[in-house]
Amino acid sequence: MRVSVKVQPRASRIEVSENADGSLKVHLKAAPTDGKANKSLIEALADYYSVKKADIRIITGENNRKKIVEINRR
Repeated sequence: MRVSVKVQPRASRIEVSENADGSLKVHLKAAPTDGKANKSLIEALADYYSVKKADIRIITGENNRKKIVEINRR
């Protein structure tokens, strides 16, 4: 399953919310340096979807706030 995600780094909380169009908005405490925000995003989505971190992969947007993420739900 592929999901469009908009990331808000340096937020005061970690929160995942679903938009009406099916995309996600994810607030992360981590800063977007050295891949910290991407790691935090994967952890947050793994908790949200109850899957392993290894089952989540960023397809596009490694260096962008808007990302396409693939989630392998077994």
